[in-house]
Amino acid sequence: MTGENNLASKGLLESLKTLTGTLVAILHTRLELFSTDLEEERARLATLFILTLVALFCVGVGVILAALFVVVAFWDTHRLLALGGLTGLFLLGGLLASWMAQYKLRTKPKLFAASLAELYQDSTHLPPRV
Repeated sequence: MTGENNLASKGLLESLKTLTGTLVAILHTRLELFSTDLEEERARLATLFILTLVALFCVGVGVILAALFVVVAFWDTHRLLALGGLTGLFLLGGLLASWMAQYKLRTKPKLFAASLAELYQDSTHLPPRV
């Protein structure tokens, strides 16, 4: 009888070791996925920031040069009309750009979406909580 208990306790210990190993492996995989999601988001934001700065610089220089060109072209005839029209155009462009930026912020992908989906999928395989 003692041998049977010893075998049963060894089997139970082996099951617990296997279960612990499996849980650690699952946790490790999920942490790697979380880390990958975090790194991808950081890289996306850094790229977006750099591209935004370059775009703002180039567009700003282009707008200034275009405005100067138009004002100089109409200097003798309709310089106030040229300045007023360009002002309205730039204000409209600024409003449109701010609207687009707000839209992009509202519709950005959910952070850690892949990690959350995997965790949800894992939770469906677990027995229900009591």
